[in-house]
Amino acid sequence: MDILTDITARRAALAPDATAFHIVETGETLSYAGLDRRSACAASLLAADGIDAGDRVAILCRNRVEFFEILFACAKLGAILVPLNWRMPASELDGLVADCTPKLIVFGEEDRETAAALASTHGLASLDLETGYADRRDALEPHAGRTAWPGEEPWYLIYTSGTTGRPKGVIQTYRMALVNAINIGQAIGLRPGDATLNFLPLFHTAGINLHTLPVLINGGKVHILPGFDPAATLALIDAGELDVFIGVPAVYRELTLHSDFETTELTRLRHWSCGGAPLPDVLVETMARKGALVCNGFGMTETGPTAFLSDEANALRKIGSVGKAQVLVEARVAGPDGRALPPGETGEIQFFGPGLTPGYWQRPEETAALFTPDGWLKSGDLGRFDEEGYCYVAGRIKEMYISGGENVYPAEVENVLCLHPAVQEAAVAGVPDEKWGEVGCAYIILRQGQSADAKALSDWCRERLAAYKVPRHFRFTDDLPRTAAGKVQKHLLPVPEALS
Repeated sequence: MDILTDITARRAALAPDATAFHIVETGETLSYAGLDRRSACAASLLAADGIDAGDRVAILCRNRVEFFEILFACAKLGAILVPLNWRMPASELDGLVADCTPKLIVFGEEDRETAAALASTHGLASLDLETGYADRRDALEPHAGRTAWPGEEPWYLIYTSGTTGRPKGVIQTYRMALVNAINIGQAIGLRPGDATLNFLPLFHTAGINLHTLPVLINGGKVHILPGFDPAATLALIDAGELDVFIGVPAVYRELTLHSDFETTELTRLRHWSCGGAPLPDVLVETMARKGALVCNGFGMTETGPTAFLSDEANALRKIGSVGKAQVLVEARVAGPDGRALPPGETGEIQFFGPGLTPGYWQRPEETAALFTPDGWLKSGDLGRFDEEGYCYVAGRIKEMYISGGENVYPAEVENVLCLHPAVQEAAVAGVPDEKWGEVGCAYIILRQGQSADAKALSDWCRERLAAYKVPRHFRFTDDLPRTAAGKVQKHLLPVPEALS
């Protein structure tokens, strides 16, 4: 896997008239021949604007076909794409742009003002996807492109949104893209011609790799939306237009709460999966009641991302598990001394294999700290294996807290809270306590029309958990701070008033 062929060129040669993209909002379709021509002409446009091999191209836009044209154009040139988080203001993106030093910023209409500010501050050339881009692209001859895409070369950078610290640019190589396509493809039984939906943010690895890039490599169809729309998603499912689907827990919550959920025939979609954060058991059971077995998975931007995924046959029997490590990745659970732990013991989840990032952009010290002396990637997440090799994630190492000398894993407590009929979502964090050192504080979003107070939720937990795991504090809220993947940013949760 040291060299990749030009993906769009090969797909155009194999099935030029097959549909690569369907734009849901307009009904427009783009064939593989069209995608390859547009990408090659976009490469000529980038080259005309001074982009060469190794140069960085920043892009700031919502989900749209042009993003993938530019992604493949960069591959044809050997340039490096840097998707920027459109949820961040220009002041916050300044550090990212200074870190990756792009020559050019490409942007869509919604982000024109932010892009202009960045271009002015950093002296960047700019390319507006709404004004003149298509005309300039189509007036150029297709770029010949490179004969091969070396597997170890960076293709794009993904800046991790981070649950505890400032973002780092995770290098994504061509090899990582191919390994991920194999890992997720065999795990979900991906078939040529399968259709998926692209809506997860493109500045996040899932927006590119789950499942869009693997589907394109396999010659399938990608329906694309600017962002998540539960009504449009359920309509596509009910019409039998989607074969494979992945969402984060917040997406599944919105689907199950939508008025069309009960009338949608979920079994028309063949494979459901979830990543980004643990899917509460209650959502797994709600989907299963309608015939949809959602397979929980786990991976990282640094793993490309696919590492673990549950299998449908055991999704309910092993509820709460993220499954087994996939075919081109090895995983272990290690103790503080680096020793691999036996089944049942909790430690850090670590990875080994050909699909791991080579490191962080311009961060040699943090790259070195990412790996163990024997070459395993440290996830920073706690987990355990059972006797059958199924992995259970307990949460981030930094999220675990010690109450009265006992380890408490917030994910376990959150799962119990989410089983309460009034609770839509829960996040648990450790807070200081004079007597016990630390105790739990639960941040609760209640279901619409439901009510519960701190005593009711405390009693609920006490019936199902050891006393030291029961949160001491409960705070009710309408929202929680999140990363692009839907993970709760616990370092941004407010400290209970009595402790501040």
